[in-house]
Amino acid sequence: MVKLSRGRCRLRYLLARTKITQAELSRRTGYSKQQISNWVNNRELMSFEAAATLAYVLKCQIEELYELVINH
Repeated sequence: MVKLSRGRCRLRYLLARTKITQAELSRRTGYSKQQISNWVNNRELMSFEAAATLAYVLKCQIEELYELVINH
């Protein structure tokens, strides 16, 4: 059976691509700058609701927020 899991957060790359700062993302989403930093630096995994919010603001798919790891 194949199982997918979340790898590294790609938020750092998505912010660079969209030229949005962590502070601006914080302002647009209502999440604290510290929370955004925790996600960017892989200290915490974001919830589905947070991922959906960030994907909406960054105009990307939720799947783009994390690398996917395939476990066989």
